[in-house]
Amino acid sequence: MTDSASFPAPLRRLGLTGSIGAGKSTVAALLRAHGLTVLDADAQARLVTEELETLERIEAAFPGTVRGGVLDRPALSAVAFADPARLAELNAIVHPRVRARMAALEQQAVADGAQWTVQDIPLLFEGGLNTSMDAVLVVDAPLELRVARVMERSQFSREEVLARDARQTPAAEKRQKADFVIDNSSTVEELETQVDAALEALGISQRRV
Repeated sequence: MTDSASFPAPLRRLGLTGSIGAGKSTVAALLRAHGLTVLDADAQARLVTEELETLERIEAAFPGTVRGGVLDRPALSAVAFADPARLAELNAIVHPRVRARMAALEQQAVADGAQWTVQDIPLLFEGGLNTSMDAVLVVDAPLELRVARVMERSQFSREEVLARDARQTPAAEKRQKADFVIDNSSTVEELETQVDAALEALGISQRRV
């Protein structure tokens, strides 16, 4: 009989999400500092929208949004985010490709011996992907603080930030569905303390790199 201890433990997934401006990227950086493999869905989406086949499909669905073989992101956002049906059409083009890339990265993490991966996915709940996670960590902050951060970071108007926030699962609902909630309204030191506590609760070693 083969000793079951000889088989590697199955990979576990920690879902990371949060409303716009909550500071999810800061938490992702802290998780990387613990040596965790963080798979960034937004980064993969950017790579996907540089692929010729994806660009062709986007241009066919949203004429005038690809110029000289390069995606005009502001033009696409103006069209897609103005209409939920159009946004769903864009997501149907991009999201399956992003998920395929994320799956390939996860397979590589397994090959590299990772026991956990962090799935950094802004639309984790909206896409129903929370059900495939072993635990979900939600980053949150008060609405006005989040709005101010995005206005400063992305030069959006207040109305644009609120419109994007309204298209996501409400922050209160995310907190309710989360296994861990990280409040990112104070100092980086306080943020680190909360992240450390969540990892300890999950049994993830506190190894910093």
